[in-house]
Amino acid sequence: SLLGAAARLPKTGASASSLFSALTAARREGLGQASIRAQGVEHQATVAALGERRYLVRLAGPPADQLALSRAAAEVLTAFTSAKPPPPKVLDAFAAASPFGAALLDGEDPFEAVVIEANPTLAATPGYGGLGSAFGGLIEPASRADAAARLKDEAFAGQALEVRLAYDPTKIAHLYLSRGEGRWVAYLVDVSEQKQIELQLAQSQKMQAIGQLAGGVAHDFNNLLTAIFMQLDVLAQRHPVGDPSYEGLNEIRQTSTRAADLVRKLLAFSRKQTVQREILDLGELISEFEVLLRRVLHEDVSLDTEYGRNLPHVRADRGQLETAVMNLAVNARDAARSFGGSRVTIRTARLTEAEAHALGYPSARGEQALIEVSDDGPGIAPEVMDKIFDPFFTTKPVGEGTGLGLATVYGIVKQSDGWISVSSKPGEGAAFRIFLPVHVPVAQADVAPAPAKPARPQARDLSGAGRILFVEDEDAVRGVAAKLLRARGYEVIEAASGEEALELAEEHAGSIDLMISDVVMPGMQGPDLLKAARIYLGEAPVMFISGYAEAEFSNLLEGETNISFLPKPIDIKTLAERVKQELQKAA
Repeated sequence: SLLGAAARLPKTGASASSLFSALTAARREGLGQASIRAQGVEHQATVAALGERRYLVRLAGPPADQLALSRAAAEVLTAFTSAKPPPPKVLDAFAAASPFGAALLDGEDPFEAVVIEANPTLAATPGYGGLGSAFGGLIEPASRADAAARLKDEAFAGQALEVRLAYDPTKIAHLYLSRGEGRWVAYLVDVSEQKQIELQLAQSQKMQAIGQLAGGVAHDFNNLLTAIFMQLDVLAQRHPVGDPSYEGLNEIRQTSTRAADLVRKLLAFSRKQTVQREILDLGELISEFEVLLRRVLHEDVSLDTEYGRNLPHVRADRGQLETAVMNLAVNARDAARSFGGSRVTIRTARLTEAEAHALGYPSARGEQALIEVSDDGPGIAPEVMDKIFDPFFTTKPVGEGTGLGLATVYGIVKQSDGWISVSSKPGEGAAFRIFLPVHVPVAQADVAPAPAKPARPQARDLSGAGRILFVEDEDAVRGVAAKLLRARGYEVIEAASGEEALELAEEHAGSIDLMISDVVMPGMQGPDLLKAARIYLGEAPVMFISGYAEAEFSNLLEGETNISFLPKPIDIKTLAERVKQELQKAA
C-alpha cells in the first residue's frame, strides 16, 4: 500500500542503490538497513535473509500524528508513563556493607520516619534505638531542626546536610537523603575528624597571618624604640641625677621599657624573637623554676608538681621556656581563684608517640617531652576556645590583662619546634599541654669537637678608636647612634641603604674596622650587602642589628666569619659595649 501497485521494488535511483547495499549486507551478515522513498516520503526498510535467495523486507512508514486509543487505554498509558519508581523494600548491597551508617526509613518526614532496616555501622552508633525507632533521635535536636529547614529549601536539594549527633554534640556528620514513595534511604557519614583537621588548618593559617602582621609591627616599633632609647641617653647626659628633668626622663625610660617588653611578646608570638637554644634537663628546669613560681602564686593557691620517671632533655631557650610556663601558671592561678579553686598542678613526663597522640598532639613523631599546667578553675567556655591564643584576646576585665600571655606561649612553643594543646570542660578546670621533641644527643664519635669560643672581654671604658661603617635605613636610629659613637671617639661613616654602603665600602676599602648594618632594608638587604662588600672589608668584623630573630637570616650567612648579632631595641651603652668587644677581638 505504501509503494503503490508496482510489481517490484524500485530498480533505479537512490532507493535502488540503498536496497542493493541492504540486500548485500543481508546476504553476508543476515540483516541490512535501507532507505526507500515512495510517494514523496522516506521510509526505513529492514532486510533479513530467510534462506537461499529469499529475503524479508519490512517497511516502516512515517510516524503517525496521533495514536488513536480508547479512553481507558489512554488512562492506562498515562499512568504507566507518569508512575514513580516503586519504594525501596530493602537496603541495597552497597548500603548494607558500607563503613558509614545507612538506614531505610518509612514515613513522609525523614526525621520523624521510623527505621525499618539499618546496616551494622548505624546499628553500632551510640543512641540508636533499634528497628521501629525514629531516625531523628540520632541527631541533636537543634541541629535536627536546622537540617529540616534546609531540607525544605530547594537550594539544598541533593546536598549533604551537616548535623550534630545526639549522643555527643561535638561529633559532626553529613546526612544524605534519597526519597522514594513514602520511604527514605538515609546515609550518615561521621566527618568529625575531617572537620577537626579543617579547623586546625584554618586556625594555623589565621595564626600565621596574625603572626606575620605582629612581626612586622614589632619590627617597625623596635626601630622607634631604639631611637627613643638613644635620645634618652643624649638627654641623660645633659640632665643627670639631681636635675629637675631627671625624674621625667626616668619615667619615659621606664614606660619605653614596658613598651619594649610588649614588643618582645609580639615577636615571641610571631616566632621572630631571638633565641639562644641549649640542652635542658626537663626535671631540673621545672625544679629550679618551681621556687619562683611559688612566689608568684597567692597564698590561697597551692602549687603541686608531678615529675615523671626518666625525664628527657630538650633543646630550647631557657628564658623563653620559663616565660611560657610562668604565663600558663599565672593564668591557671587567676582561673582557680575566680572559681573558688585552690590548686595549680605542673606535670612533666616522657611520652611515647601514641601517648602524645592521645593527649592532643595528632602529628607527633617519636618521643615527646610533656609540660602540663592545669587548674581546678571554671574551665574554658567552648565559644572562646578557638580564640584563646589570639593576641590581645582576653576574658579578664579591662585593665587586668593585655591578651598577650597565651599568644606569647603559643609563639614560644612553635619557635621551639613544639606543640601546645588545651583540654577543658566547663566546671572542670583546664589543662594546657606543651609538647617538645626529646633531644637525642649525637654520638661523640660522629662529630668533631667544637672549637672553644674565646670569652668576650668585659668592656669597661666605652670609648675607643676605629672607623665604623654604620648602615641603617631609619634616619632617627642612624643619626643618633652615629652621633653617640662619635662622642666616644669613633669615626663613623653613615649609609642609608645597602647600595650606598657598598659604594662607601669600595671607597674606603681596607680602612674600615667594623661594619654595623641593619638586616631588613629597602633594596639590598644586610646579608646581600655583606657578601658584596666582603672584598672591601677584608677580615673586619660585621655586626647585624635587627628587630627580627637571628634565625630569620642566619642561613643566608653560611661560610661567613666574624659575624655577630644585636637585637633591637638597643641603647647606646649596649651598642658601645658590643662595638668595643668586637674591635678588641679583631685587634
